[in-house]
Amino acid sequence: MSLKIRLARAGAKKRPYYHIVLADSRSPRDGRFLEKLGSYNPMLPADHADRVRLVSDRIQHWLSQGAVATDRVARFLGHAGIAPMPAWREQPVKSAPKKKAQERAKAEAAA
Repeated sequence: MSLKIRLARAGAKKRPYYHIVLADSRSPRDGRFLEKLGSYNPMLPADHADRVRLVSDRIQHWLSQGAVATDRVARFLGHAGIAPMPAWREQPVKSAPKKKAQERAKAEAAA
């Protein structure tokens, strides 16, 4: 059973609120989870203290047991100093021009 630390959505329509939970990777996003490890309220300002709440000792325990955090949760953990900050690409690899377009641009630059 692979464990993930991920977000589970709660809150009303147009008013998101997320629980940071430990769940089996096969269970649905808002479905069954093993333990609640914190919360995230994106409606609060970025510098507000209650925007991201984490139970750090339990998160460290589950990370040592082999749980893997999703990208967004890994950034929260990196900012909190619980785990190393993940590498974050500003531009996705998929948006790069394809091979022929790169060759065409190279030929135009050479000419």
